[in-house]
Amino acid sequence: MFYGKLWGGIVYSKENIRNVAIVAHVDHGKTTLVDAMLRQSGTFRENEHVSERVMDSNDLEKERGITIIAKNTSIFYNDMKINIVDTPGHADFGGEVERSLKMVEGVLLLVDAFEGCMPQTRFVLGKALGLGLYIILVVNKVDKPNARPLEVVDNMLELLIDLNATEKQLDSPIIYTSGRNGWASVDINLQTGDMKPLFEIIKKHIPHPNGNDEDPFQMLVSNIDFDEYTGRIAIGKIKRGKLKLGQSVSVCRLDGSISISKVTRIFLYKGLKKVESESIGTGEIAAICGISDVNIGETICDQLTPEALQFVKIDEPMISMTFSVNDSPFVGKEGKFVTSRHLRERLFREIETNISLKVEETDSTESFVVSGRGELHLSVLIENMRREGYELQVSKPVVITKIIDGVLNEPIEYLTIETPDEFTGTVIEITSDRKGQLVNLAPSALGFSRIEFRIPARGLIGFRSYILNCTKGSAVINHIFDGYEPFKGMLQTRSRGSLVSFETGESIAFGLYNAQERGRLFIGPGNKVYGGMVVGENSKSGDLIVNVCKRKQATNMRASGSDESIKLIAPTVLSLEQSIEFINEDELVEVTPLSIRIRKKILDSNLRSKTKKS
Repeated sequence: MFYGKLWGGIVYSKENIRNVAIVAHVDHGKTTLVDAMLRQSGTFRENEHVSERVMDSNDLEKERGITIIAKNTSIFYNDMKINIVDTPGHADFGGEVERSLKMVEGVLLLVDAFEGCMPQTRFVLGKALGLGLYIILVVNKVDKPNARPLEVVDNMLELLIDLNATEKQLDSPIIYTSGRNGWASVDINLQTGDMKPLFEIIKKHIPHPNGNDEDPFQMLVSNIDFDEYTGRIAIGKIKRGKLKLGQSVSVCRLDGSISISKVTRIFLYKGLKKVESESIGTGEIAAICGISDVNIGETICDQLTPEALQFVKIDEPMISMTFSVNDSPFVGKEGKFVTSRHLRERLFREIETNISLKVEETDSTESFVVSGRGELHLSVLIENMRREGYELQVSKPVVITKIIDGVLNEPIEYLTIETPDEFTGTVIEITSDRKGQLVNLAPSALGFSRIEFRIPARGLIGFRSYILNCTKGSAVINHIFDGYEPFKGMLQTRSRGSLVSFETGESIAFGLYNAQERGRLFIGPGNKVYGGMVVGENSKSGDLIVNVCKRKQATNMRASGSDESIKLIAPTVLSLEQSIEFINEDELVEVTPLSIRIRKKILDSNLRSKTKKS
């Protein structure tokens, strides 16, 4: 049953290993379900304090409440080891899902018992079916109010049929769960007290890995980790064979070349920790140290038998932005890394692990074109960079078009909006103005409607905040890539101009009071500003220069009642995503560790006017 020695545990043979990925639409409860599985498998001590959503390990994931990076863990059930890959649910991080599916034999397809199948559900299920993986249908949150689990099961089966699932995949087992309360059941009318039914169904329906321990070693690198002491760590599933500590291996590179390296450390996953092992065998998901320049998609093989494995095709980026060195008057005052060398090193380091990202150099050494799956994908990178101490400027996102059969094509998104019935007409009108085509309109819950569109990806730039304003924050918006179609024509997006600061200085209440009559302000008193910085949104089209640093004229004459108190409206402080959505083509977002500012590309107002005329 077992072989080898694991420092702190047992190395399991392939017959006792199950590799599964948990996939779902965003916020359907994947990470919470993994929490329950970890707790009930004895991973934590009884007196150990563990935070909620323990798999969301970095600060950004905890703040946003979403999974951004796919992560590995393992649980132990009787004589079986279950390796689990927790994947992101947002479509912008689909690359994390696609590469994770290469490490598993089956998936737990998780669907909310109230919301049902969503755009990302279709995306991840299609990828899993394409790889021939075994499916377990998990209806989660069955104990929440207004849950409709039986309807959701019908929707899931219809989706399987629509995606041309095989007969075996159509016979996928169904289980009902409550990740928050920690129970699972194969009978909707029977609530159990633990997750044992889920463990049993995984053991029964997910096959153990294929491969032979006696064959030459082969492992596909599906992820990369980094440690300041050991360097790059290659993570992947052992396709076949065994590997021992200190063994020399061949590495089949992406460019077709082959290099030789020596394995210095081997790690296996035990709960949330990596534990060292002297050897690994077929079917395990492991982490290997010693290959300094290994990349995702490369194959680690037996030294005498180099044979590359095919890596999954990752969907191409759809949106690009220009990242450039910060050249504002406040450059270097808040960040540690401000030069083009710092920016270049950081971006090219990112693409080593973020395989959905693409970085291209431009004619200027101070600018780089960065392409990703969506605005959220790129904004997470920007947010991470500013927290690391970088200063940079980013442009308005633009979609990546293609020439297909001599015709200009653009990416199309499948958009789903759930909104109160009173706003249905408003949502349809706004989306239609952005070339959105109505596909389906149906009630989703009492007083709510689900509206589905096909819309050009560029129509979604700045769309979320506008829809939320028009629906008083009640709309739920989801979208996913749906192919390329011929260019739909020009779109009208932002109809209002900007309020632009006249001079450099500190914003004063008197100057802001005069400026707020012209539109919506983004700053309050006491903020440092510079000439050309955007301080608000004009209530009309076209930009307007305002002097927010202007002080009230001092005189020696005072009359009773002439000095009325100045009342300022609270400013609208834009987040990073809101700033990126707001800017026009002639504007940039300046990002530093402490501030997010919007500015004009050309700061001088006279030069800006001349450029616009020309």
